[in-house]
This record gives sequence, structure tokens and C-alpha cells, in this order.
Amino acid sequence: MLPANPLKAAVGMFIFVVALFAIEFYDVATPAPNPAMDLDANGIQPRTVEGLDGIIWAPLLHFGWQHLISNSLPLFVLGWLLLAGGIRQFVGVTAVVWVVAGAGTWLIGAPGFHVGASGVIFGWMVFLLLRGFAQRSVAQILVAVVLFFYWGGMLWGVLPGQPGISWEGHLFGALGGVLATWLVARSTRRGVSRAEPGTLAG
Repeated sequence: MLPANPLKAAVGMFIFVVALFAIEFYDVATPAPNPAMDLDANGIQPRTVEGLDGIIWAPLLHFGWQHLISNSLPLFVLGWLLLAGGIRQFVGVTAVVWVVAGAGTWLIGAPGFHVGASGVIFGWMVFLLLRGFAQRSVAQILVAVVLFFYWGGMLWGVLPGQPGISWEGHLFGALGGVLATWLVARSTRRGVSRAEPGTLAG
């Protein structure tokens, strides 16, 4: 339900969030001479070859301090809870969410640059909401209930209609969370079946 080493997990997530602040500080401290050279121009630019590498960089970039600050707490808390499954699961789930959120945004996103870690946040949130049901864990279901009551309202962000908000990143991040849940559940079932002793018929 919680990380095996809560303090170590907290330090890891703290370092990750601090790294995002360092990137934003560099972006603010070194203004580009024109918009095309701005650090945020490395975000996802839908349906352009130049914007494909934004799938990798977009979650590390933010449009200003307020954007980053609003993402920091959910990143820290959800990432910390995700580490309850171990570092291997954390990396695997994050990779799936990161790629699905970015690829989906690149495919259907509105014109312009899409940046921010909210796609990853939505994916982590959905994974944590579904993980307990997929693994039939009462403790993890209780965590999911608490998360839903505290942050469940954010899920409305998958719907279009909010100006300046990349709902496409939110939607595909959430879908990435669903895919990651399925992959983890399948892997867990395979591990259990391999551990069970075989049966012999005479």
C-alpha cells in the first residue's frame, strides 16, 4: 500500500520535482532571442516531424512557475504512492504513461506547443485508482478511494473546453494509466501462475 522505504521514496520524488524546478529556472534565466529558440519549443508540436521529440521532453517543461507549482504536489504524492510497487513498476508504468500521453497528444492535439507533466499525473492517478481492483488488494482499493475523494475532480480535465489546457495530454495520459494497469495485472498473473506447483494427471 505504501513504499517499503517511505523516506527513500520521498527523497527520490523530491529530487525529481527539484529537477523540474531547475529546468524551469534555466528556462526563465536564459530567455531566448526568439520564440522558436525558447526551451518550451521542445514540447510536443502535433502532427509535425519536428514535434515528435517533444514526446520525450514535454513532461519536463512548463509554461511558467504557476504551471509547475500546480503540478508539483500531485507529482510528489502520486509518484510516492506509485513507488509502493517498487522502482521497476514505477519506471515501467511511467514509461507507458509518458509515451501514450505524448503520442496521443502528437496525433490529435491542438496546434501549438504542448508541455507539462499533467499527462503523467493523470496516468499515475488512473493507475493508482485501478491498481487495487486489478490486483484485488483491499489496502490499495482504500488508497484509491482516498485519492478519488481528494483529487477525483481532476479527471474532468480529460474533457475539452478549458482554454489553454491540453486536455488531449490529460486524456491520453489517463488511457496510458489504463494500459499500464492492464500490463501490470497481466504480468502479476503470469508471475503467480509460474509460482504455482504443476499438477499431474494419472
